[in-house]
Amino acid sequence: METRIALLAILVENEESVEALNDILHQYRRYIIGRMGIPYREKQVNIMSIAVDAPQDVISAMSGKIGKLSGVCSKTAYTGGSRG
Repeated sequence: METRIALLAILVENEESVEALNDILHQYRRYIIGRMGIPYREKQVNIMSIAVDAPQDVISAMSGKIGKLSGVCSKTAYTGGSRG
């Protein structure tokens, strides 16, 4: 199955959504290459980056679920092509 490498940039402003976000990331853990989280306490926001290697439809589903969370903003950047 062809996969793509992508980076999800996530900003969490609603702390109540953190548990749901972690549940989603746990669901997709087999595709996650690495993750980094930075708590920016002065601005009360958590900044996360999630690197994934997954089929396009899996990345879209994960990003869509994350984007529906209250107080969470997510954008995805992709590599140029598929990896097989």
